This record gives sequence, structure tokens and C-alpha cells, in this order.
Amino acid sequence: MTRQADPPTRRRAPGAVSRRRRRRRPWIAGGSVLLILVLIAAAVWAFAAQPAPAPLALPRGTAAAPSGPAGGTWSAAPGSVAGFRVPEHSLGISSDVVGRTRAVTGTIVIAGGRVTAAQFRVRLAAITVGGKQEPQLAKSLGTRQHPAAIFTLTRPAALSPAFASGAVVTVRVTGELAMDGVLRPVTFTISGRRDGAALQAAGSIPVAFSRWDITGPGGAGFLGSLADHGVAEFRLTLDRT
Repeated sequence: MTRQADPPTRRRAPGAVSRRRRRRRPWIAGGSVLLILVLIAAAVWAFAAQPAPAPLALPRGTAAAPSGPAGGTWSAAPGSVAGFRVPEHSLGISSDVVGRTRAVTGTIVIAGGRVTAAQFRVRLAAITVGGKQEPQLAKSLGTRQHPAAIFTLTRPAALSPAFASGAVVTVRVTGELAMDGVLRPVTFTISGRRDGAALQAAGSIPVAFSRWDITGPGGAGFLGSLADHGVAEFRLTLDRT
């Protein structure tokens, strides 16, 4: 019985194999870049879609009846919180980047139905975003040389007579805000009320970065950006001292 010879093995010329591989490389590279972009976009979208913490405001609910006189010196107590809020736009979604800290100290003086003096300090290096420290924030605010933001009242602010009875009042405040070694005048609105033996106050100060020579933190490149302005916001619990 005669054995038939195996058919000859077809071999590709080395040049043909090399050309085919070269043709595949752009597709492989392009697919890798597309996958990376999709993953980045998904991460940015997920981050931007997360609801930002609500603006700081007076606690909800009815306050306790006022106890003791309103006049005197009041100091920031546990429960005080301050931070910032900066608008962000990512892939067509608008949100806010929000930082928080409870490292707040300071006092106000009330006399004759007016706030006659006030100064508060917020330790900027203690601010966290989503519970995490942000090195870029410390760099933007220059916290190594200027670790605190300081607000000082420069003009007495009159309180409505209703404040003494425990009603929520709104006060227009004028003062100076120091950040990153720069001092600028500011005017803003505070809501306040008495709550038992304590005082409560909340408000926000518009901050344009350029006024304080603040270098804005980087955004998400072509996928998104941070605004060049924001607000410094606070909610204070004050005890008599």
C-alpha cells in the first residue's frame, strides 16, 4: 500500500507576517486608548453624579426656648463646622466640590442689641474632601505659610429685637477675610438664633480666587473643570464664656 505524501506546509513569508502585525498595532493601540478614556469617563461620571453635601445652614427643627441674656461673649463650641464649596463641571454634569472641617475657633461679643466684635479662625490644613485630605488644596491655599483663614468683624451689626426671644434673624455683616496672606473686605449675610443656653449662626462668604491670589486646583482636564470661584461657608454653635 502506497503512503500518500503529506501536503506541503504553507509558510508565510516573514515580510507578510510583519506587515500584518504592523496593521494590527494601530487597532490595538487605538482600542487601548479608547478603553482608558471610557474608564476615566466612567470614573469622572460616577464622581460627578454623587450628590454634594448640602450647604451649611441652621439646624432643622424648633430650637429650645432661650435661656439667659443674649448679651456677653460667646465662643465657638463643639458642633461648629466650616469649609468651602466650588462648582465643578464634568462631562456635562454640574456639581460641587465640598470641603469640611470642625477646626473652628473664635468669639463674638453682643452688647446693646448689636454684635460689637467678632473674630473666627478656620484651620485650613484640617479641611477634608469626602473625608480625605487633599494635597492640592493645601498647595492652592498656601497652608504651610498661612494655616488659617481668619474673619474679623469691622463694623457693628444690629440684631433684631426678635433675636432675644428666640426667633431666627438675618444680619448683614461687614468685615475682613484673610487667606493665603491676603486680607480683603467682605460683606455677607448670616442667619442666627438662640437655642436654649447656646447661639447658632450660619452663612457663606463669596470667594473669587483672584481676590486672594489663590491658585485654583486642577480639574479633570478636557473631561471637566473647576470654577475660579466658590464660597466659604460655616455653621457655628456658640456657648457663653
